[in-house]
Amino acid sequence: MLRDRVLTDKERKNLAILEVIRKNGPISRTDISKITEFNIVTVSNYVNHYIKKGLVIEGELDESTGGRKPVLVELNPKAGYIIGVGLNMLSMVGVLVDLETNVIYESKKERPPINNEEVIAQLADMVSEIISHSGVEKEKIVGLGVGIPGIIDERGRTIRWPGALGSKDVSICVSIKDAFEKRFNIPTFVENDANAAVLGEKWLGLDRDVRHMLYLFSGVGCGILIDGEIFRGATGAAGEMGIYNAKAGDGMLQANALHLGRWEMDLGMSKLARDLLAQGEPSVIRDIVGGKLEKVTIKEIIKAAKEKDALAIRVIEDCGKNLGLKMAFLLNLLNPEIVVIGGGIEDCGAILLDAIKNTVKEWAVEEVAAQVKIIPSAFGENSVALGVVGIVAREVFAQA
Repeated sequence: MLRDRVLTDKERKNLAILEVIRKNGPISRTDISKITEFNIVTVSNYVNHYIKKGLVIEGELDESTGGRKPVLVELNPKAGYIIGVGLNMLSMVGVLVDLETNVIYESKKERPPINNEEVIAQLADMVSEIISHSGVEKEKIVGLGVGIPGIIDERGRTIRWPGALGSKDVSICVSIKDAFEKRFNIPTFVENDANAAVLGEKWLGLDRDVRHMLYLFSGVGCGILIDGEIFRGATGAAGEMGIYNAKAGDGMLQANALHLGRWEMDLGMSKLARDLLAQGEPSVIRDIVGGKLEKVTIKEIIKAAKEKDALAIRVIEDCGKNLGLKMAFLLNLLNPEIVVIGGGIEDCGAILLDAIKNTVKEWAVEEVAAQVKIIPSAFGENSVALGVVGIVAREVFAQA
């Protein structure tokens, strides 16, 4: 995979030139040379090779400042297609895109409330559905990306899925990469969900050249972009947002959760709402779930908040303040330009975002808090699927 090796000079140039064409095309060879700082002869040789392969096409002539008008080139979006599938807090999403990341086919399903091999099997079934219904010839699919939660070993072979608050981790010992490649005969790349999402936001969503960014994936994971590259740490475990001790009692785990401990994916909103409702607090949430408090999830809380329900707003604000405290710590430590909120909690809207921002202003170093931008995900529940698409596309470009 692209992340696991040092790029050769040829691969580095492939990636740089093709990303410039993808972002700026139609574009002249001269402008590509200026942006990449590669000499014009090198750029022309590479571009001519892409044209012969059908990866790039020549288009209209550019305006000339004198002499012969330069020919513009652009990516050929139909030269290949990529599938990306990802897990979110409440859903599983799959997309098939062309090389310009235009979505050709999309599939969304409710995610089963489990973390085991069955979820992986359902993701594989989603890939099968996409191949069958997209109308794209399978031979034209150049890569497949899988975005999943958990700690993935450096070759994408096995996963350790951090459990919910107070529960043990789940180990998935099958090789997801091997299983998908055996079933579909398509090169497969496996990535952590938060890492995929941070790359997706950077690669597809942000206009300026952001070098340092965090993506807070619900309450459990953090994608870290440092100097333009995903930071995974020594063993690929970087970004887990909490400490955990299986021997600790529930009381200690609950007490630590707001500070250093491991959270639920919804920041503990469902539990807090259920506790308040059990104490007799008035709320339309009780009517929404028909009095069955065990059915309260973040969906019902968001729905109630949109109806100006006081309890729902209080729950979101309280959990936003708690996330703001953790974020302030991360901002002081890493000093990013942008923090993206995603993974499903961004659906809480301005109530959550304002609570986070106000807390950050109170707790982060003044210089850090003043310059950082805290924004919701541009792609919502599609972030993970599009993020792994970006990872596959970069590999395809490097190998061009």
